Amino acid sequence: MKMITQVDVQKLYRPPKDSHKGQNGRLLVIGGSELFHASIFWAADVASRIVDLVHFSSPSAENSDVVRKRAKEKFWNGIVVPWRRVEEYIREDDCILIGPGMPRRDGLESGEMPTDEIVNRLFKKFPDKRWVVDGGAVQEMDPELLNEHMIITPHAGEFKRLFGKDASARAAQRMAKKHGCVVLLKGIVDLVCDGKRCLEVAGGNEGMTKGGTGDVLAGLVGAFYCKNEGFLAASAGSFVNKRAGDLLHKRVGPFFNASDLVAEIPLVMKDVLGYS
Repeated sequence: MKMITQVDVQKLYRPPKDSHKGQNGRLLVIGGSELFHASIFWAADVASRIVDLVHFSSPSAENSDVVRKRAKEKFWNGIVVPWRRVEEYIREDDCILIGPGMPRRDGLESGEMPTDEIVNRLFKKFPDKRWVVDGGAVQEMDPELLNEHMIITPHAGEFKRLFGKDASARAAQRMAKKHGCVVLLKGIVDLVCDGKRCLEVAGGNEGMTKGGTGDVLAGLVGAFYCKNEGFLAASAGSFVNKRAGDLLHKRVGPFFNASDLVAEIPLVMKDVLGYS
């Protein structure tokens, strides 16, 4: 397998100057739960800096009220989709990010729909859509439903839960090849594999252990995947996320959070893409 040594961020899609709303990406974010309702906001917030339209929906009926309330108060850059209409938006949007804030079956609150039932049903019904599978969806999905349209973003523990194998470069390569998907194995050094090639993405720091930074990465990858091929979306997402964290560390040390990371990413994008 070919080992790539550099992320080619210059290949990322750039909105044409004469483009119109909707032409530069439409992302649907599915996630959240009664307990974890902030995750989808970090993911949707960073994505709203990159794509034209961000829709987000939660399968938790109680959480939907929380999401709507918070959206009206603090988040004006996306559209909250009622869960009953989520399939309409899966069909319409370019890419779907699923999993931020979704609980494992053993962490469900009373009345919540099991994550495995939700994600596996949607994967079976929409196998040809572009999916970024993160968080609880990675932990609860059937690995046999992985395909060439999917990017998965596990950390080491999630990788072992999904595949029953210890996380390693060799294992990530094998699973990417077996299932045809892109694997973004998160760690001190991220590893991105698509079955034909792998890339190590160094960088990052201890400030990025904060809650929510993985949701920011997932939103970034989902936004990129709307208009770019999977390997580039995953590798560029990892690179930009780590670069933003390193620039924050230079200014404030490890004392930053996920919201700071979201705000830093547009500055990194401007720099790496050469906008003056």
